[in-house]
Amino acid sequence: MDFNEIIKANKQNVKNIIRLITKQENEDLEQEVFIKLWKNRDKYEERGSFKSWVNTIAKNTSKDFLKSSAFKHSQTSVSDEVVMNTIKDNKMTPEDKASGIERQRRIINAIDNLKPKLKETIMLCEIYGCTYEEAAGRLKCPVGTIKSRIYNAKKELASVLEDLL
Repeated sequence: MDFNEIIKANKQNVKNIIRLITKQENEDLEQEVFIKLWKNRDKYEERGSFKSWVNTIAKNTSKDFLKSSAFKHSQTSVSDEVVMNTIKDNKMTPEDKASGIERQRRIINAIDNLKPKLKETIMLCEIYGCTYEEAAGRLKCPVGTIKSRIYNAKKELASVLEDLL
């Protein structure tokens, strides 16, 4: 069999094995597999199928790549920009705290000013975490009514708290 035919017949399979093991596309590894096949073609013994021999070389080459220091280094090196973007400032300034408290106060007032049925529904579902079915059971009304009340309550809250959104 011509070596170009071997490559054509096994290319997709080798690519899939590499992607499965390394979790990435890697043409360099594909080439390495076929170079190893070519260099070791005289060592192939017809005990098993040729395809399983190719698969074994692809698997071992992929595993060797994962063990290599080049791969480990590429996984651990991170640019300064990435590091700076992931660092978060957890300190809140007094202005942040004050604006947060003011925001909470406005949201609570907006909920308090809802119609009673909308208020109790939004409180059950959004504050206390009840499902629509649980809220319907507690309020003794259909689930559709709960959905409608939630929609109307959110719509009203969105218009009242428009500047906070």
